[in-house]
Amino acid sequence: MRKLRWVMDGGGFWDLDVSTPKTLDGSACPVSQNPLPLGLSRGPRLSRPKQVDFMQRFMFAPFVPSFAKPNGLSLQRVLSLPLNDDWVVYLLGQFHLQKFISLVKRSEEKPSRVSSWFQTIGRQLQQKSLYALGLFSEFQLTQDDVLHLALDYNDSPRGKAIFSHKFPGHELTVEAVSPGLFVDKSGNYWDVPFSLAIDFASLSTSSSSTSYHLSAHYNSGSPEPFDRIQNQIDGPPRNLLPGLALKSAISYKNKVDIWKSEAPKLKMVQPYDWFISNPNVSASWIIGAAAATGFGEIAERARANEDSIGFFIDDHDGLNASFLADTFASASLTAQVGNFQKPYLDLTQFQAQLNIPSGTKFFNGARNLAREFLQSRKPSLDDFQAVCPNATLSFQQQIFGPLSLRVDSGVTIDLKDPNIVKPKDSVIAIEYALQVLFSAKAVAWYCPQRQEFMAELRFYEK
Repeated sequence: MRKLRWVMDGGGFWDLDVSTPKTLDGSACPVSQNPLPLGLSRGPRLSRPKQVDFMQRFMFAPFVPSFAKPNGLSLQRVLSLPLNDDWVVYLLGQFHLQKFISLVKRSEEKPSRVSSWFQTIGRQLQQKSLYALGLFSEFQLTQDDVLHLALDYNDSPRGKAIFSHKFPGHELTVEAVSPGLFVDKSGNYWDVPFSLAIDFASLSTSSSSTSYHLSAHYNSGSPEPFDRIQNQIDGPPRNLLPGLALKSAISYKNKVDIWKSEAPKLKMVQPYDWFISNPNVSASWIIGAAAATGFGEIAERARANEDSIGFFIDDHDGLNASFLADTFASASLTAQVGNFQKPYLDLTQFQAQLNIPSGTKFFNGARNLAREFLQSRKPSLDDFQAVCPNATLSFQQQIFGPLSLRVDSGVTIDLKDPNIVKPKDSVIAIEYALQVLFSAKAVAWYCPQRQEFMAELRFYEK
């Protein structure tokens, strides 16, 4: 016998269990939200092998550093082998520098001579756990089709395949990983034996347009902690549990230019970055709706959470299904002064963004507050909490020449905590504009909360 149960709780559908798969190459499957609150669009991202290869070529860096738990500081270097115009192979090597230093310090040997020190270091360098290798291959099958194959080896092998096809105004991406390494919102890493994702999205470059997103995600096998749990949570994220999840979203965005500078740029002086060379003040907003259907253990966790608007089906024969739907909205204000042409202090940029991840939760909270106000009753903290949006702040300041400092941070409000306002996933970055391709920069960023650091190249950021 099946039991059908409706739920209208407003628990935050769009903000629920957002996880980002990570591998040695630093790429990620399509997800509903960016794992770091980077404010402005971060522009097209390159795979990690291409990142390292470009930095070796353009920045003359023999090794590219990165920092992430649990191995700490690592050095990376890549060897690129272009076999023909449509096929490139990358060999990415990684050395866990911080782990090596820790092994040397913990060594019980106490060398008395310089030669003994070299012998101790040599013995530690023989530890296989200090090294990771990645083999990556990119095939340009046709003008619109690209196939990526990757094999990482660090203690155990990890494989990944990505196929992408560009349709007119759309893009299809199919990605399979085995096993997949994911990180959740709390910074905990999870191993999933097998994960398959199919993503179909509309593409638009217009400042005012409607877009939609369709995806299917299948997991096989129970997720296990990759390392010790860093932050206490109630088990793995819901979208990593075994089962099939079908998701869809549609949204409308609009941008309005409030003010644009009409002052001419300096003659015969190229801006360090053309994309941020026009002083302006603009506002933009997005409103949309999302829905998800789950089968298997994914549906079981959805039933336990009772989030958003939806219904659940329990079948004693083993069929479990769930359907959840919600709305979301976002509004932002961006202001910039300076043309990024002068040697110093010619660029100051600020953005503030407010996000309502669950329209159901927001409207239920607003309705309860209005009812309590009309009845002259004391409103509850839960209702106040429900109408508090999440915020993202971004600030960028030119220091000297092509060098600028950028700080991005999410801001959350917790009325039940003594520290009501808390920063979330703050990112501190030093950016160096390369003055090539209109907009290209080398970026070194650090996230204190996640304790992650990386140096990378970015192109065509807005």
